[in-house]
Parts: sequence; C-alpha cells; structure tokens
Amino acid sequence: MPPVYHEIVTGRLVAGHDRVALLAARDQLAHALQGIEAGMARGPSGLLVTVGWGMPYFREQLPRLRDGRRFLHYLPVDLQESRRVGRRVPALADAIRFPSDPPATVLERNDVAVVLRSDLRAHVTTARQRLLAQLHGVLEPTSIRSGFVGAGLPKRLATAAGVPGAASIPDDAQLFLGFTSTQRSALGPRRIANLECLKGTTDQWPGGYFKHGTVMHLSHLYEDLDAWYSERDYIFRVWATFRPGLNPPDGTQTLPEDASVLQTQQQVTDGFVANGIVGHSASLQPQSRLASATVDNYGERYEAGTALVQRADFNTLDNPFSWTSDKRTDRWNAEPAAGLHFVSFTATSSIFERVRRAMDGHYPDGKGTGLPPHDAELGLNSVLRTTHRQNFLVPPRAHRSFPLAELA
Repeated sequence: MPPVYHEIVTGRLVAGHDRVALLAARDQLAHALQGIEAGMARGPSGLLVTVGWGMPYFREQLPRLRDGRRFLHYLPVDLQESRRVGRRVPALADAIRFPSDPPATVLERNDVAVVLRSDLRAHVTTARQRLLAQLHGVLEPTSIRSGFVGAGLPKRLATAAGVPGAASIPDDAQLFLGFTSTQRSALGPRRIANLECLKGTTDQWPGGYFKHGTVMHLSHLYEDLDAWYSERDYIFRVWATFRPGLNPPDGTQTLPEDASVLQTQQQVTDGFVANGIVGHSASLQPQSRLASATVDNYGERYEAGTALVQRADFNTLDNPFSWTSDKRTDRWNAEPAAGLHFVSFTATSSIFERVRRAMDGHYPDGKGTGLPPHDAELGLNSVLRTTHRQNFLVPPRAHRSFPLAELA
C-alpha cells in the first residue's frame, strides 16, 4: 500500500552561482529538510521526502568542479549505454519525447523536485508550506503537483469534481483506470533501482559519490476516463491493461503480475497477431524485467522476471498542476481534469527510455508491433496524453542538498 497523499514541488534556484552562495544555499536547504522531517516518522504515517536534481542544476549551477571536471564528467556513468554507443553516457539524461507524446509535450528544465508523501494530507501540505517559506531567496517554485492513490479515493474525488466518466470508476478502485497498480511483483525490489546495485550498470560501485542514489522520471498525463469506460467493455480494458487472452470474473481489479505470467517480445507480437491487441503490462515486460537470474553487487540474488522499475505514481485532478508559475506554457486550467503524476525510479535514464519505448511498441532490435502510437489496440495509449516530462538524479541522503556543491 503506497502513501495516500502526494505533493511535488518543482523549482529553479535563485541563489548566486559562486561557491560561497552555493554552500550557503546547501545549508539552508539541508536545514529546511531537517525541519519538515523533525518529529515525523520516516514512513507513510509520518512523512517521506525525496529530492531530485535536474540536468539544469548540474549544467548551469555546477558547470565545473575544483578538480577540473566539467559538466557530464562528474555525473554517474551509464556503463551499458556507453558500451552500446561507444562514448561516455551519463546515467542521468535529459528527458525526450516518445512516439506517443504530442508535439506539445513540455520537456521541463527545473533545477530541483521535492516529492512529499504521507497517509495524512496535513503532513504533506504543512511540509510543503514550511519548505517554501524557509527557502525564500534560494528556491523559486515553478509548480506544485498534488494527488492521491488508494481504494475508493479516485471515484469519490473525481465524482465530486464532476470529471466526465467518473461515475464508471469502480467504487473501491485504487486508481482512475480501475486496476491495482502497486503490486509487489510488478515493482522493483529493495535496492534494484539504485545506481550501484546491478553489476555493470553504472560506475558507482563500490564507492561512488552517488552510491545509494537513483534516477527519477517525472511526468504528467491526462487520462480520458469517458473513453476508457464508455467505449470499452471490461474484458477489453483487462486485455489493454495486462495482456490479451485473460478472462477474469467481471470487476476483478488485481490480476497476477509475477514471473509466471511474463511475456517475451515474441509473445507480445504473437498475442497481437492472434487477438489484435497489445497489453500495456505485457508490452513493457521484455524491457522492464530481468531477462535472467542475477546476483547484485551486494550478493543478493534476483530471479529472472524481477522488475527493474520502482514507481510512485498517483492520480490527480490538477490541470495539469495545482499551481504553476507559468500558466501559459503549462496550459494551466482551473477546471479539474483526470490525470496521473507519473513518478518512477530506475538505475539509469536509458533503462526508463527502453521501457517507455516498449510501451509504444518499439524495441531495441528495431522490431515492434507496427501500431500507430495512439491506436486503441496499443495498451493504454489511446486514453493517455502526456503534457510534461523531466528526469532527475536523486542523490543518497547524505548528499541530497545541493549535491557536489562542496566540490565546486
């Protein structure tokens, strides 16, 4: 069960770029983070805080370190992608548009994102208010994104907001689209999304500066609930969400996602040929799961089919954000709209990109489903529309406030 209430604050740094200003800002943020966590349990009953840093921070605030290393050359190295393309590739990369993304999808340039989560809404709201108050003169907020996840909340809140299609959401559904998302077997276990965990993934083992860190992807998507429920029957929704051929009892929300039901790329293609539809989960699995059993750098064994991605996404009625500093660029609207703030953690940006391309039916070997990116038969794509994307590097807790500033 994930925390119920979520808020994300994105921002740009307004402190000076010189070393003295950076270190002062680092101390101010560290103090503010300690302040909002003081007296709180580190968990859903209290407050969970994640801090991610975007490429603009490293590119513009830390263009060069004192030892001479320039931008990119002090970031963690994606060893797999570097070998593939024959040049140094950082584990953190700028976000890109995918085949199913509209041309208008905004590729954001925030310096920082702070994710706040708790089972108590007041904890999240108070933490955000205190954080922004204490960072005046250091951080200029660019957006506030809010939402929720949990049985019954999606229908109750969407219905109250008058969102089209809300009446058809199952009464106790965890998310707007009606199916359970946070299944343990579908999420990466423990450390698997860490930069240093899997052998040969990055250069952060055994003692990298960003060891215990990860890469976070943040995006916002609109969800067309009216089309999802009025134009598709239950079995079609099951097949589109999971894989074709399933026939669960009507209204089943939680279907198996463990290794016994995983699909290979060939099975995804065969399923499309046989049934004329591609399941969302199935399309991802050739890239989102371990192809074979492996032992990580800590000596822990993961079986074939173990998920590589950890997610912390949540539904929202933001349109697209609850608040933005740039209403025109973000196409902000006061009218509530069904959507999803998608948050995922992977060891590298390239892992996320491969998984996300698979969702659009594109695989690394050049083969795919051949379906148009918004085809109704391509998983969930026809009812999703992405408005914003950005990638962030989440440092280990010891360096979460202005990573590398002490070395600049």
